[in-house]
Amino acid sequence: MTTLESFPPKSVQRWSADDYATNGRFVTDLAGPILAMLAPAKGERILDLGCGHGVLTAEIAAAGADVLGVDLSEELLAAARARGLTVLRMDGHALPFRGEFDAVFSNAALHWMRRPELVIAGVARALKPGGRFVGEMGGHGNVAAIATAMRAVGALRDGDPVKIAPWFFPSVAEYRRLLEAGGLTVNTIALIPRPTPLATTGIEGWLTTFGRSFFEQFAEPERTEVMGEVVALLRPSLSNADGVWTADHIRLRFAAVLPS
Repeated sequence: MTTLESFPPKSVQRWSADDYATNGRFVTDLAGPILAMLAPAKGERILDLGCGHGVLTAEIAAAGADVLGVDLSEELLAAARARGLTVLRMDGHALPFRGEFDAVFSNAALHWMRRPELVIAGVARALKPGGRFVGEMGGHGNVAAIATAMRAVGALRDGDPVKIAPWFFPSVAEYRRLLEAGGLTVNTIALIPRPTPLATTGIEGWLTTFGRSFFEQFAEPERTEVMGEVVALLRPSLSNADGVWTADHIRLRFAAVLPS
């Protein structure tokens, strides 16, 4: 079981590359603003922290940067390697690099890393003086309705609380403090409300992909019952009259630098 005190922190989430490509497509489709903040340049050495299946890593490489992707999921890394990318299996809490990157980039991954002070320390070590850390993650209030429904059903079903909501969703003030304590200077940081329509796969697709650790703790037929109970709780809040579901996403977007 993962706890905030255990190290190295172990992932409680198992990923499927196929599920992620289908149900998590919005993650890369909506990444334009954070890629624009990164502004990768030809010849830069960039670390993509939590690269997943490598779609955004490939975009950074296409800009002419020398990019290395790291992730903890071997399934997602296999998909990234299939794109011809250079990637390594690595825990974001224990980055081994020292002064070799012009930038560290992360999109929709940092909220899975529940010891942020360790992550930020590793990022600071990895950056060259003047290097930048640009990222987007779930922020305070992200998927509040979804997490509440999972907690409610999980409590009734004696679920593992670590698997009910295995995320770190900080406020602006909290994450600014963490970045500054890690030796970084914050240039910009903000919460961005981003309700996300799930027109293709609905809320069950979202829950299957991003709530996998919660549902897999239950054996069938209980797992199907739990899914039905969570969906029923969410329908009044997140599904409209036409049956289109919207995930209650709030993103924390930031850019910081390591002083020269």
